[in-house]
Amino acid sequence: MAALRIFGISLLLTVAALVLGYAHGGLNALLLLLALALLEISLSFDNAIINAAILKQMSPFWRQMFLTIGVLVAVFGMRLLFPLLIVWVTAGLDPVRAMELALHPPPNGALEFPDGSPSYEKLIGAAHPQIAAFGGTFLLMLFLDFVFHDRDIKWLKWIEVPFARIGRLGQVSVAVTVVALVVVGMRLTHSGEERATVLTAGLLGLVTYLVVNGLSRAFRPPHIEAAGDGEAVGKAGLTLFLYLEVLDAAFSFDGVTGAFAITSDPIVIALGLGLVGSMFVRSITIFLVKQDALDRYVYLEHGAHWAIGVLAVIMLVSIEPRFEVPDPVTASVGVVFIGAALGWSVLRNRRNARAGAP
Repeated sequence: MAALRIFGISLLLTVAALVLGYAHGGLNALLLLLALALLEISLSFDNAIINAAILKQMSPFWRQMFLTIGVLVAVFGMRLLFPLLIVWVTAGLDPVRAMELALHPPPNGALEFPDGSPSYEKLIGAAHPQIAAFGGTFLLMLFLDFVFHDRDIKWLKWIEVPFARIGRLGQVSVAVTVVALVVVGMRLTHSGEERATVLTAGLLGLVTYLVVNGLSRAFRPPHIEAAGDGEAVGKAGLTLFLYLEVLDAAFSFDGVTGAFAITSDPIVIALGLGLVGSMFVRSITIFLVKQDALDRYVYLEHGAHWAIGVLAVIMLVSIEPRFEVPDPVTASVGVVFIGAALGWSVLRNRRNARAGAP
């Protein structure tokens, strides 16, 4: 019954989205919507785990703010308005014109109209290097900050132990990220203009992470930072809320850009990725918090961060079209790592139970 209460709203909204999708574009739109929803859910297991880890530190008020207003931002902001803003910034087309292009694509799936003007899908594809550089850099910093931190519980000890020792040097994650960005910018771009664009977007991703993460640490109460308990309220809750919003934006980049391999219809993308996918991520996040899953299965957070690390590398490498990884492979990364972490956690719990350990 508890699971039904948690996932009930998501199931109802899924039915509503399917009805709207069918009304918008018939059976074809309905099938595309289902494909997008499955893509978003499979990509977002790691997102839900990270969200749950942060929500545990927030007061009930700020949890509710994220699970209501935050989800609305995720649905309408990142999945509907964000692609339109990309076209506006990169191509100089206002959002209204961009929406018209999206709703009236060229015939036969072409990337250009008969007059030679680019389609909405082509304009989004042209902006992919900036999106990948920003999102990949942000997520790489998130992963590196996790593995370079010395934690009491380690999953892949053969690599996490030496990483934790290296992390004692301080600011290692920033140095590694800058080196990775420079290598990607120099090796995977073909012109000085493209190289400058990628490096600028990557540096913006790095600065965004440092600012948001720094603010969350600055306002976080000391007892939460030190002991992992308590609840963040006031400024601390607000900064964690903003941190989660930026984090969700970074996570959504791969889903939003990958969606255009399936369809360029912004309505179908908003319904599939946003209304269905985001709501299920919300429900999974609530389920993890309510069930204390991160305390019971201690390697889940490790698995999520390793999946994030692989996803960050995939995003950065995809700046060069020749190295683009198929969407099914990208979607399976989180499932594989989190499934392995869950299995390891269950085995650990059984060993501890046999040994009488807590």
